[in-house]
Amino acid sequence: MRFSILFLILFLTSCNNATFKKDSLDPYTSTGFALIYNETYYDNKIISGKLNNEEFEIGHSKIKKNSIIKITNPVNNKSLQLKVTKNVKYPNFYKIVINNKVKEKLELKESMPFVDIEERVRNKSFVAKKAVTFSEEKQVSNKAPITQVKIDNISLKKDKKLKKIKKFTIIVGDFYSEESAINLRDTLEHKYVKKGALKVKKVSKNKYRLAAGPYSSINTLKKRYYELNKYGFEDLDIKQHD
Repeated sequence: MRFSILFLILFLTSCNNATFKKDSLDPYTSTGFALIYNETYYDNKIISGKLNNEEFEIGHSKIKKNSIIKITNPVNNKSLQLKVTKNVKYPNFYKIVINNKVKEKLELKESMPFVDIEERVRNKSFVAKKAVTFSEEKQVSNKAPITQVKIDNISLKKDKKLKKIKKFTIIVGDFYSEESAINLRDTLEHKYVKKGALKVKKVSKNKYRLAAGPYSSINTLKKRYYELNKYGFEDLDIKQHD
């Protein structure tokens, strides 16, 4: 990281919920783009592991193997609950690796596979919910056990309107004070990023957000993401705009 120790201490103590400072005890949540698996990505060492396109399979770099993740397509609200098939490394712009079968089930666009990710905690209520769902679904199909995949059929809700994603914003961090957000913005723009690239916005009474964007071009979004990532900001969330 290219920040001084003093700067980091001041920055982290002023953050309300900095996106790169996630508590490891909390369930992992993130929003951003999925990398759709292709055999050539493995051959060219873009990712470190293979996925089977004949099954529902996903790979993640931070969440443990066999952990359950809920993946949602915010455009149509369709979601899947899947076990992490394996831990794999991939470009950190992406939040998860999914295979083509998952992409098709969620009806994700190849050019814009934007997803919400939520790690599911194995508590009693979740286990009970799985058991009830399995009891109902096994009468219809025995192809996939509920411990491996659960499909939420939200498409039956007729009053749900499809969202059209137009722009994306990179969330750098949330702060208690506007001054802290502005100070970080000015520091970054003075040395690291283009002036005007970062904006401070009040999102609630005691919450100010430092963000980059919005961007309508995926290439520009990716360039800015890697620019921030280069200077120590890891696992930045990307938010969508209608």
